[in-house]
Amino acid sequence: MGFQTLSLKGRALRLLAGREHSRPELQRKLAAHETEPGELARVLDELEAKGFISEQRVVESVVHRRAARLGTGRVKQELQAKGVSPEAMAAAVEALRHTEVDRAREVWRRKFGEAAPDAAGRAKQMRFLASRGFGTETIRRVVSGADDD
Repeated sequence: MGFQTLSLKGRALRLLAGREHSRPELQRKLAAHETEPGELARVLDELEAKGFISEQRVVESVVHRRAARLGTGRVKQELQAKGVSPEAMAAAVEALRHTEVDRAREVWRRKFGEAAPDAAGRAKQMRFLASRGFGTETIRRVVSGADDD
């Protein structure tokens, strides 16, 4: 059993060395390698107790990596996929909402640089921002008044 536990712990540490993983992510990725019931939970409990698994670091990592290019909606989806708790997700989403328009404007500026000459062009710009997860009101403000502020 000791070797198997070490192997499972080793796999978990290898994953964590690459990037932050939430506990639910590690459970999904390592479940197939569990040899006895409860083994994975014990390994994850130990890693969590030692600070190797941190939901707060997962949230910070996702926000840091993704917020500059994606809207709050897409960042929220990614946090949900990682199994982040609703409380931690709500705090991150609330913080992102304050910068949503500025972030959308920067993404728009890098992609397009200037206001669309016609309705078809504006629709294309709006679809692009929507695909990045920005909210409807944010998109309207950025595309219709791109030179505001």
